[in-house]
Amino acid sequence: MAAITAAMVKELRETTGAGMMECKKALNEKDGDMEGAIQWLKEHGAVKAEKKASRIAAEGLCAVAVSADGKTAAVVEVNSETDFVAKNEKFQTYVKKVANQALATSAADLEAFLEEKDIDDASKTVKEELTDMVAVIGEKLDIRRFKKLTTEGTIVSYVHGGGKIAVLVEGTGAEGDAVNEALKNVALQVASMNPQYISREDISAEEQEKIKNTVIESSLNDAFSLPKPILNKLLDKAVNDKVWSAEDIAAYEEQKNNKFLPNFISAEGKQQLANLAVADKAAISGEKMFAGAVDGRVSKQIKETTLLEQTYVKAEDGKQSVKAYLASVSKDLVIKTMVRFETGEGIEKKHENFAEEVAKQMQ
Repeated sequence: MAAITAAMVKELRETTGAGMMECKKALNEKDGDMEGAIQWLKEHGAVKAEKKASRIAAEGLCAVAVSADGKTAAVVEVNSETDFVAKNEKFQTYVKKVANQALATSAADLEAFLEEKDIDDASKTVKEELTDMVAVIGEKLDIRRFKKLTTEGTIVSYVHGGGKIAVLVEGTGAEGDAVNEALKNVALQVASMNPQYISREDISAEEQEKIKNTVIESSLNDAFSLPKPILNKLLDKAVNDKVWSAEDIAAYEEQKNNKFLPNFISAEGKQQLANLAVADKAAISGEKMFAGAVDGRVSKQIKETTLLEQTYVKAEDGKQSVKAYLASVSKDLVIKTMVRFETGEGIEKKHENFAEEVAKQMQ
């Protein structure tokens, strides 16, 4: 058997990024053959990937890639188990590679994307390259999603927080330096304010009705936020029908003229008042003042979640909407598409006690 030197282990480790002991074992298994050791690490990486499959990968990075002519762009999210790995140079390089793969892809979905030939090595697929990276990085990795845009207009990108948020914005109808600058500002808006829609017209009637029902339910469950005449009827019922405890009734009688009355009512009392409101939903919903309050809250919520109606983050007067800002740049400029990826968005993260985790590894 060939003697395995520290220099050989160091070379293999620098080539693959694998752990020192794994590199030593691979060289021993392949009798010092460097190429064989690299292949051994890749093969055993597949086994590791299977073992890691049940783990939660909610950290990682987002990245973008834009074509030279600026007419095509792609954004990707690649997840890791820890933020520590997200700061690893090899991982960062890999995520950029995945973004370039997405820029060149013809795949319509993630499944097809993973089965494509790797852009740097046609002998393996994107999925197989991912498996190899699990062996190199030592954590579960996941290419979670990608989006590719092609336009006759202009696409700009923006990456925030070192890759925690990545945005693409497509604009049509106008071109030029001023338009590019405006679209970059809109991308910043999308990153910071996270709008769900471009315009009110993008919200279906079904979705608007869902928003309205949510506002109604939340209003009824926060009875003290209801219009005063409606609230007073509920308070009278809670007191006169003895729905409330003697303690809450006494607190009400003492503090009923105090604008901070809710602070003197128990949590149970507030819930009982909410229950009365929910039970009387039909009658309350028919009240004109309640309907007006609901419409106002719905309009406010739509404004906050709709890009063109949001207050422009750089507005000098603090009031100018994004729509008004774009019109000041060019009346022909239209925001056609926005894409916003945020690392770990929607993934339920696993919270572990660090000391316990270290103890487990020591055992």
